[in-house]
Amino acid sequence: MKVQQRLPLIDMLRGFAVLGTLGTNIWIFAYLGDISYITTSSYSGWWSLNDFLRMAVLFLVNGKLLGLLTIMFGVGLELKYQQALRKGNAWPGMYIWTIVFLFMEGLIHFTLVMEYDILMSYAVTAVIVTFIVKFGDKAIKRALYIFGSFHALTILIILVGTLQGAANVSGLDPVVNLYENGTWFEQIQYRLTHFLYYRTEAIFIIPMNIFLFLLGVKLMRNGVFSQDDKGRQARQKLFKIGIFIGVPLNLLIFIPGGAFDLPVRYLFAPILSIGYIGIFGKMIEYKNLDWLWKRFGEIGKMSLSCYVLQNIIASIIFYGWGLGLGGKLNSFEVISIWLTLSLLQLFIAHICIKHFHVGPMEWIRKHAIQSVTQK
Repeated sequence: MKVQQRLPLIDMLRGFAVLGTLGTNIWIFAYLGDISYITTSSYSGWWSLNDFLRMAVLFLVNGKLLGLLTIMFGVGLELKYQQALRKGNAWPGMYIWTIVFLFMEGLIHFTLVMEYDILMSYAVTAVIVTFIVKFGDKAIKRALYIFGSFHALTILIILVGTLQGAANVSGLDPVVNLYENGTWFEQIQYRLTHFLYYRTEAIFIIPMNIFLFLLGVKLMRNGVFSQDDKGRQARQKLFKIGIFIGVPLNLLIFIPGGAFDLPVRYLFAPILSIGYIGIFGKMIEYKNLDWLWKRFGEIGKMSLSCYVLQNIIASIIFYGWGLGLGGKLNSFEVISIWLTLSLLQLFIAHICIKHFHVGPMEWIRKHAIQSVTQK
């Protein structure tokens, strides 16, 4: 039986994506749940230096690292599928329990930590993609066209509508007040009371998630993450797509008024996401920084733990029941906190992997699934 070796680039990219998602979420935390700070809808002209710094970071990360993380979830699903084939196990078989626990982890994370959790959406997506993959390459190709076209058409329709007159994000003052002055329990109650409202995005992006999951499956099957010449040539193509198509399209985020907020985040950002695979693939060839790439890989191995941890720490830093820094810092200070939290996670992940070989959330999931499936 052929045993597939672990591909380090996969863990590195997953770790890079997890830290990058905080680069978007940090602004939501820093401005106490006011999502207008990750959009341009409140602006009719150019920005101050403070606003420009924030938008420059969002140009690099908003939607791009979420897209990359989604692709990597698809890669992980493909790895589980190939593992099941090698062992002669039924598919999806026990993998369904992984999806169930992913959904429960997302629900707990949504309730206790952050209303913009992505894990629940990934769990629903994984159920759908699991059965698409089971029906073979033709089904995958057909689904890529169907879900990709549907999602792109939806975004373009919204774009046409917003060009007629983009609406500002409004009605967030109660949210800001809650996160500035409310207790943790009051925030939990608010999230549960407004559950459907805060799950709107999670539902809306499912077609995009399906497309990106399946893209991850295809990239894995095409050897994109291998360290041979075939892998390097494939990543070179992705690099060119990201640089020459992804970058120009994502520069539209610097046009104020809100019209391009959704197209950039949900349509153009994933193009740059695949470009990041090529860019990061080139970066890891600089062997002098091998220690850093390994640290990213360690975060990738405990990505769930790091994703939850970074949001918990950000809540403590910015919300009123914690240090209460929300709404009081400039962009440079917020960026500094993001980078500091990223470095902290690099250190924590190194310690965890070195001594325990797995993150705490991953350990809990593994043993919980084992306890259920053995009964």
